[in-house]
Amino acid sequence: MSESHKNMASVSEQVIASKKMSSKWVPLIWLPYYLFFLLEPVFDHAPVSRWIATGVATVFFLLFYFGMFWAKKPIPWFCMSGLVALGLIFAPINSGASCFFIYSAAFAPFIAQTEMSALRVMLAIVGLSALETWISSLSWWPFPRMPWWAFIYSGGFALVIGIGNIFFAQRNRTNYKLRLAHEEIEHLAKVAERERIARDMHDVLGHTLSVIILKSELAGKLIDKDPERAKNEIRDVEQTSRQALADVRHTIRGYRVQSLCEELKQAKATLETAGVTVKSETEQVSLTPAQESIAALIVREAVTNVVRHAAAQSCVLKLASLKDQCLIEIHDDGRGCNGDEGNGMRGMRERIEALGGTLERVNEKGTKLKIQFPLVSAKTADSL
Repeated sequence: MSESHKNMASVSEQVIASKKMSSKWVPLIWLPYYLFFLLEPVFDHAPVSRWIATGVATVFFLLFYFGMFWAKKPIPWFCMSGLVALGLIFAPINSGASCFFIYSAAFAPFIAQTEMSALRVMLAIVGLSALETWISSLSWWPFPRMPWWAFIYSGGFALVIGIGNIFFAQRNRTNYKLRLAHEEIEHLAKVAERERIARDMHDVLGHTLSVIILKSELAGKLIDKDPERAKNEIRDVEQTSRQALADVRHTIRGYRVQSLCEELKQAKATLETAGVTVKSETEQVSLTPAQESIAALIVREAVTNVVRHAAAQSCVLKLASLKDQCLIEIHDDGRGCNGDEGNGMRGMRERIEALGGTLERVNEKGTKLKIQFPLVSAKTADSL
C-alpha cells in the first residue's frame, strides 16, 4: 500500500472514530428508517414464522448497524457485508429490505479509503440488487417474484444516497485534517514559546549570575583593604539581583525590551569588573524594538562567554551601520574556542537568523564574533 493510501486509511479510521466519540446519539438519527422493514409484515398480517424471521433480522441488523459506527476496522466492512446479506435474504419476501442496501451504500464513503473505492463498493451493492431482481424473474426461482420497481428502492436510492454521502465523508476528512493542523500549530507555538523562554532565561541569568559572582569576589578581596569600595560592590550586587528578578519576570511574560546602548554600557562595566580592558567603538544605529532587544541579548550572552571562558586581557566592542546592515563585533584576546557550539552560541545564532542575519565566529588571536543583520527602513518599521 502506498504512503498516500496509508494516510487516507488512517484519516478514514479517524473520521469514524471522531463520529463515534463526538456524537454518540448520531446513530439514533438514522435508525427510524428501519421502520420500513417492519411495516410490511404489519400490513400483510404476516404469520408468526415471518415475524420470528423479522425479529432475528432485527437483532442482526442492530449488531451490524452499530458495529459500523463504533467498531474499528476491519469490522465495519464485515458489518456492511452483513447488511447486504440481510438485504439479499429478505428482499424477496419484504420490499422494505431495500433499507439494508441503502444503509450499506450510505456508509461506504465513510469506511472506504478513497472516493473511487466507495463508488466501487456502491456499484457492487447496486449490482447485487439488480442481479437478484433479474434472477427472481426466472422460472426456476423458488421464492416470490420481485417486481422490477423494487430495484428502484434497493438500487437507485442506495446509489443516490451513497454518492451524496461522498461529499459529507470528504468534508469530515477535511475537518479532521484541519483539526490535526490546528493542534500541530498549537503544539509548535508552545514549543517555540518554551524555547524562547529557555533562551532568554539562559542569557539573562547566565550574564547576571556572572556579574554577581565577579562583584562578590571583588568585594571579598576589598573588604579589608578598601571597605568603602567593598560596600559599593555589595550594593551593586543587590541592585543587579533586583534587576535580574525583574528581567526574569519580564522574560516569562514576553515583554522584555532591552536597549542595545544600555547593554553595551553594561557589557563594558562587566568586563572591566572582571579585569578586562575594554575598547568600545559604537555609533548610533536606528533599530526596531525587536531588533534592539534581540541584539542586546546576543551582546549579553557573548560578553558572558568572554568573562566565563576566555581568560582575556582585552576586548573590543563595536557597533556600526554598514550600508543597510547593522554590524556588531566582539573581539577578545583570550584562549579562543575550537569546540562545538554550546547552548549559548546556538541560541545566539538562532536569534540572529530570526532577524535574517548571520553570526560568524573566528578564532583569531582569541575569539571574534561578527554579527550582521539587515536594518529596517523607517517606512517599513512604521508599518510593522
